[in-house]
Amino acid sequence: MYRLLDKINYPSDIKGLGTEDLKELCAEIRDYMIECCATNPGHLGSSLGAVEIIVGLHYMYDTPYDNIVFDVGHQAYAHKILTGRKEIFRKNRMKDGISGFPRRSESEYDVFGTGHSSTSISAALGLAKASEISGGNRKTVAVIGDGALSGGLAFEGLNNAGASKTDILVIINDNNISIDKNIGAIHEHLLRLTTDPTYNKIKKHVWDRLGDGPIRKLMQKFIVNTKSNIVSTSGGDLFEAMGFRYFGPIDGNDIGQVIDTLGRLKSLKGPRILHCITTKGKGYAPAEEDQTIWHAPGMFDPITGKRIIPSRPGVSRYQDVFGEVLLELARKDSRIVGVTPAMASGCGMNILAKEMPERFFDVGIAEEHAVTFSAGLAAGGMKPFCNIYSSFSQRAYDQVIHDVALQKLGVVLCLDRSGLVGEDGATHHGAFDIAAFRPVPDTVIAVPKDETELKNMMYTASLAADGPFIIRYPRGYGEGKDWREEEFRVLEPGRSELMAEGKDVAVIAAGPVANRAMEAVQEYRSRHGSGPALYNIRYIKPLDTSMMESIFSSCRSIITIEDGCLAGGLYGEIAEYAAAAEKQVRIKGIGIPDRFMEQGTQKELREECGLDRDDILAAIEEEMQAIQEK
Repeated sequence: MYRLLDKINYPSDIKGLGTEDLKELCAEIRDYMIECCATNPGHLGSSLGAVEIIVGLHYMYDTPYDNIVFDVGHQAYAHKILTGRKEIFRKNRMKDGISGFPRRSESEYDVFGTGHSSTSISAALGLAKASEISGGNRKTVAVIGDGALSGGLAFEGLNNAGASKTDILVIINDNNISIDKNIGAIHEHLLRLTTDPTYNKIKKHVWDRLGDGPIRKLMQKFIVNTKSNIVSTSGGDLFEAMGFRYFGPIDGNDIGQVIDTLGRLKSLKGPRILHCITTKGKGYAPAEEDQTIWHAPGMFDPITGKRIIPSRPGVSRYQDVFGEVLLELARKDSRIVGVTPAMASGCGMNILAKEMPERFFDVGIAEEHAVTFSAGLAAGGMKPFCNIYSSFSQRAYDQVIHDVALQKLGVVLCLDRSGLVGEDGATHHGAFDIAAFRPVPDTVIAVPKDETELKNMMYTASLAADGPFIIRYPRGYGEGKDWREEEFRVLEPGRSELMAEGKDVAVIAAGPVANRAMEAVQEYRSRHGSGPALYNIRYIKPLDTSMMESIFSSCRSIITIEDGCLAGGLYGEIAEYAAAAEKQVRIKGIGIPDRFMEQGTQKELREECGLDRDDILAAIEEEMQAIQEK
């Protein structure tokens, strides 16, 4: 089916190809990606744009001996296809398949696992320094997208790498601008000159002959100033100021230019930046025309480009509930503003941005800044709603504690994608937020069971936030509640909801899994006539102590259910409270076990963790029987 790709399994198979064959190979890799992602969705746009960079790197470098570190990993599909995973790429992001991101345990070519943004430069510097210390001569390359450069960690890595003089190449995959033809010609000339081996040999000889006197210093200053004036037109002066030699920009989708430039840069030493301009979605018209949608388009018809969008008529996604409610609250209160680290459409804040752009702030991929910026807004009298994906909130942990909680500032942290997110796997599951934030003083942690509770918890937070008010909710569709018609209602922190009366066993559920627990309790009652008590806890913190005392008076066993890690989560909280109260009660926890969960659909992963109706029912049956036999 593919003239070249069918014969290629590893980077060694492309070494003998000429430029024209490499062009054809890049086109075939794109076609294969489109073919696979049409039926098995993934992060398509970024990977389409990075094909020539990846093919060029594997062509010019000796991988896996040489190190290539990809930032985030959205752009690395061609890398996976070329490194022994071509066939299994059809199961990319599927349960028992391969990860959608580079992963060390998956391949020796994945020298550093990624998933979160802005890590590549720091990791590559560490790898390069390790090679240097051990006496090796491995080459190390970091490939980072221009969006990931907005993350503070990227600048920390650049600062350290530039000062260290370590042999490292950073490739900036810039898909945000196009090359101006005139500027491009100047840069191409400069690039060929400054990377030419003869030029560098002559330059060294000239400096040696001039010695350390004033003439050398005068000449160096003149040359540096001249080069900086040219480099500054593309932003390269920033990198040169940080200790890097800057090269480019080049057309990152021209394989001939990519391999020619990499060949010239490979022989140079020290920290270098290669600026590549690429087109996100390159080679597939629908992806080029709407780059935001085609970042991760879902299923689609590869011929027509028509997206196959799954829907549940009459059921809202949690992100849409958040977006619409935030706008409604902002209309009522001029102090309410929205903050997000580059996730406006994903979290639904684009709804606020469209009507009230002056009260919407997208701060880029910078979670730490997003939280402290929100704290500053709160200190200035605003009511910020800061929406961060749960997994990414881990990066702002210090800011939540130091800048928000310690100062008792009213920041509403909405943690979208909490719990098991699905195909993005271990780096993206929101497993740890409850356990991480539960110990922080003066923090409220709300866990809505459906769309209406999310709406009312946002309303409650807008009135009462005095410190971090965290609302966590999952990715995907809600329960089908008619939440738009519901009037706003305060849900008092520290007050749970009794969903079903019962005795002997109490089930305490957090979040939408409370609905699956209700289904299980109803089924148990239909079989046995009576059943356990069921509580929708609503707030992990503060804990409803009156609920606990009621449970202790009528039940000898507790089952906790949460879409989060058991260690330190709701299970840990209930066990701690029971121990402190010196209560002799059995406690069984259902949730995410003490291991990193792999990729799979949300349904598959929830079944694996026992969070579906049937497994909850089985746990209730087992616990009720154990109590009755005593």
